[in-house]
Amino acid sequence: MPDKLDELLERVHDGIATFDFDGKEIPCIAIDGKRYDEMLSKIAGQSFSVNTDLNILQDGLGNVFVEIVLTFSKGGIVERFLVNAKTDLKFFECLAQTTMLALSSPKSDRGKDNVFMVQLPRPEKAQDALEIILTGLAPRNQGGGGGGGAVTGI
Repeated sequence: MPDKLDELLERVHDGIATFDFDGKEIPCIAIDGKRYDEMLSKIAGQSFSVNTDLNILQDGLGNVFVEIVLTFSKGGIVERFLVNAKTDLKFFECLAQTTMLALSSPKSDRGKDNVFMVQLPRPEKAQDALEIILTGLAPRNQGGGGGGGAVTGI
């Protein structure tokens, strides 16, 4: 299992943060500036939706990783980000509370410019995901482990 844990830790996205937006903490994922500009150019001026899936990976030992998959209805855009819930729990707490997610380029002033906001249409799914994450972060005293979960379509 340590090899798998190391593998996941190496894949964790390092652009995870929150920022204050009108008195609410908004979870934010910073992406490469070029990728951010490319994404916006494909969807600019169009009506579209963003399907957000949270694939929750847990080992029963208190390690929880969440793969966030954003699938845009236009432009053929699919973005994947792996987040370590142990170190970025606040991100998921804010997601469950606000049901909003921001994407930004690293050069943006989060909350002020170059921020793309996604409103999650099903708040209960983000709250369900947080419950699964919190349960997974509490290590079990049983040998082995495994298991996982997925909250899709939020």
